[in-house]
Amino acid sequence: MKQTTNSILMIRPVAFRMNEQTAVNNYYQKVVDGLLPATVNAKAQQEFDAFVEKLTAVGVDVTVVEDTLNPDTPDSIFPNNWISFHENGDVALYPMFAENRREERREDILDILEDKGFVINNIVDYTSAEEDGFFLEGTGSLLLDRTNAKAYCALSPRADEELFIEFCEDFDYAPVIFEAFQTVDSERKLIYHTNVMMCLGETFAVICSDCIDDKKERKMVLENLKENGKEVILITEAQMNNFAGNMLEVRGANDKRYLVMSAAAHQSLTPKQIEQLEKHAEILSSSLDTIEACGGGSARCMMAEIFLPRN
Repeated sequence: MKQTTNSILMIRPVAFRMNEQTAVNNYYQKVVDGLLPATVNAKAQQEFDAFVEKLTAVGVDVTVVEDTLNPDTPDSIFPNNWISFHENGDVALYPMFAENRREERREDILDILEDKGFVINNIVDYTSAEEDGFFLEGTGSLLLDRTNAKAYCALSPRADEELFIEFCEDFDYAPVIFEAFQTVDSERKLIYHTNVMMCLGETFAVICSDCIDDKKERKMVLENLKENGKEVILITEAQMNNFAGNMLEVRGANDKRYLVMSAAAHQSLTPKQIEQLEKHAEILSSSLDTIEACGGGSARCMMAEIFLPRN
């Protein structure tokens, strides 16, 4: 199994704003004062377009789908939470915590991918868990080490343990389960998505291990990464708050590896960390300030990796 892909899906926003329904447990979202919703969306679109341009310029195959005004989906720019694509042609659909995010699941997106020559064999649908109040938000909640068949998950209101184990059984992954916390108003609170505190590359892992308060769990997670030969690059909680954990390794032209992140994440890294990362992949960063502030997500969240076979 490949760990990285050249193909990604991105959704261009039409009504992007701070989502009041996700702000209850996404402590990264901020109210940007004095900006009209139309201005916020226009800024997000500018950031989105510049980001896509940077990716395509290095040869990443980006499928951009325009969002629709109806239904109202302020977070549609983060498709990796509701869908994942797998090498055997499976597509997984995930149960979402926020009711207005459930509307992001669009069947026509699968048609668009099939029109591009991607092969979809089977849909594994976990969305009925929403009715019982259980959630698992795609590759926000699940970090997949595809090559070593391991899945990492920081449990939270958006990542249910039983659902995660069910996913691992269905897709043949060994589960690595832990809890990760961040300090919010001097209280330790669960981090809402695993992919803000951790990134898995082919030959490295970026992780804020300080978030794993339980020492045994922390040791277990780090040992799992090391036994699969990953160079572990530690980041601080302050760096994580600048989205330095929210990175994704992709492949560009000639199979060249790129580590994609936001400008804020890039600026938060030390010269030593940059040197460590650049041994593995070239860094590609783009300014996502509005998207990060209002959406509480960053570069990783905006890219749904496509591993599907092609005709």
